[in-house]
Amino acid sequence: MAIDTALSSSLEQAELETFPPAHRGRPGDLGESGENREQDDRRPPLQNARRERLQYAARRVLRRPGLVVAILLLLFVIVSAAFPALFTHFDPYATAPADKLKAPSLSHLFGTDEIGRDLFTRVLYGSTLTIQATLAAVAIAVVVGLALGVVTGFLGGWVDLVLMRLVDVMLAIPRLLLALVIVTALGFGTVPISIAVAVGIIPGFARITRAEVLKVKNLPYIEAARTGGASWARVLLRHILPNSWGPVFVLAVLDFGVAILAISALSFLGFGAAPPAAEWGTLISNGRNFLITSPWLSLLPGLFVGLVVFSLNHISKSLEELQR
Repeated sequence: MAIDTALSSSLEQAELETFPPAHRGRPGDLGESGENREQDDRRPPLQNARRERLQYAARRVLRRPGLVVAILLLLFVIVSAAFPALFTHFDPYATAPADKLKAPSLSHLFGTDEIGRDLFTRVLYGSTLTIQATLAAVAIAVVVGLALGVVTGFLGGWVDLVLMRLVDVMLAIPRLLLALVIVTALGFGTVPISIAVAVGIIPGFARITRAEVLKVKNLPYIEAARTGGASWARVLLRHILPNSWGPVFVLAVLDFGVAILAISALSFLGFGAAPPAAEWGTLISNGRNFLITSPWLSLLPGLFVGLVVFSLNHISKSLEELQR
């Protein structure tokens, strides 16, 4: 018995020396790596999911060089519209008759116009008015189109019938012709142009919003929310609108380019801001009389507008593909 007791105490002492109490009984303990694993386990799952989604979206965007170039060009246009003085030191309204009709060079990237003003500077400052008018037009169209689409898709019945027939009538009229009629009635300037262009693109937003609302409102989770006691207003704001926004956002990006073309066309026809204010359409129009001797006066501003619209179309197409 004494021998057994001595033997058991010796085994316990050897176990204590080999496996200290601080480490014994901690399952899966791997020192510092175990601490890192515990920290990862304590991180909120929602934060990890968001980070993974952002990383996945970034990888998909970076795999498309054309999309990256289009985004960079659009960012340049937005920043130059907000802060044009960052990219040029010329005054867009200062004349220099001695430098008139100079060809593009390092000192004047787009050349000079008929009274010596730097054309690149006028394009940058003109983007301020054009982008402001475009933002106003698209914002009006999104708000009104969303309201019409939600009301018609949610209520249905005779409301849907009457409003959609009005939308169909508006779709049957060419956008530019409708904008010309409206801007003629309202008068010249940036605000009337914005309203005129917005009226022409409202029907597209109304129809696509209505289609998405009709598709979403009959899904099982909508019925589950209603069964759980949620009001129709809560269901609309928390479930239907967020799940209907994807195609509307893609259309907004696409129609942003359409609005730029329409506003530039109206400015080209003389309905835009009064001189000497520079709008993209006005700059293209001013170079018509010099197409033979100085073609860059119309060509370079027109090419700039075309690149911006092409970039917006490419971004909208890529967004649609990424949502699939």
